[in-house]
Amino acid sequence: MQNRSNIWNAAKVAMGMAALAGVLAFSAPLRADDCQSKIAKIDHNLHDAIAHHGPDSKEAAHWRNELAAQRERCWNAEHRWWDEDAHRWHTDHDWDEHDHDHDH
Repeated sequence: MQNRSNIWNAAKVAMGMAALAGVLAFSAPLRADDCQSKIAKIDHNLHDAIAHHGPDSKEAAHWRNELAAQRERCWNAEHRWWDEDAHRWHTDHDWDEHDHDHDH
């Protein structure tokens, strides 16, 4: 009887560890995907604002600030940021906050 109890406890511990490993394994890519999708959405909104209101509009300025803030959040969390226009990750803190000033 004691043997069966020990086996059951060991199985519960193993299942718990496997579940924790699964959560940890999938949490980092989800954060990176979240960062990428947020930057992509903000970048799209910025391009729309520039197209509809002009590069010097308050709408473009709003989305330009949002893009810079999201890039900073990604950098702080991941030490990288997504460049939607080039479709690649950057691992340097090298974005230009004025890179969308004169889009067309």
